[in-house]
Amino acid sequence: MKRILKPVTYALAALYFLADAAFMAIAKPISDWLARHMVLRRLRAWIRSLRRPYPSLALFSIPVIMLEPVKPAAAYLAATGRMVSSVVTLIVGELLKLVLVERLFSLTRDKLMKIPAFAWAYTKFREAKTWLKNTEAWQAIRAISKAARQYLTEMKKSAAVAFRQS
Repeated sequence: MKRILKPVTYALAALYFLADAAFMAIAKPISDWLARHMVLRRLRAWIRSLRRPYPSLALFSIPVIMLEPVKPAAAYLAATGRMVSSVVTLIVGELLKLVLVERLFSLTRDKLMKIPAFAWAYTKFREAKTWLKNTEAWQAIRAISKAARQYLTEMKKSAAVAFRQS
C-alpha cells in the first residue's frame, strides 16, 4: 500500500506546488505594485519593529491560516456545480493569500530566517523550486510560454499597424 501511495503523494504535492508557483507568478507583480503605490508606512514600521522572530512568524502565518480554507471551499463550490464561483473564489483567495504572504515575507525575512525550522523549510522549498525549474517539463512549458508571449506581441504590433492604416 505504501508503495502505491508514494507516487500519488508525489504527484499531488507536485500539482499543489505548481498551482502555487503559477499563482505566485501573478502575485509577485501585484505585490511589487502595492509596495510602490500603497504607502502604509505606519504598518510597515510596526511590522519591522517586531524584535523577535516568533511574533514575525505568527504575523506571517495569519494570511495562510485565514485563506488556506479557500481551496476546499472552491472545491465544494465546484462539486456542487457552481464552477464560475469556484474559479473566482480560488483565484481571488490564492492571489490575496500569496500577495499578503509575499509582502510579509519581504518585511520579516531576516527575522524568520533566525528560526532554525523555518530556515530549514525555506531552504528545502528553494531546492525544490530549483529542481522543478531544471526539469525538462518546466523548460518545455517555459519555451511554449515565451513563444506565446512573442506571438501575442507580434499580433499586437500587426493590429496596431493595421489600425493606423485604416
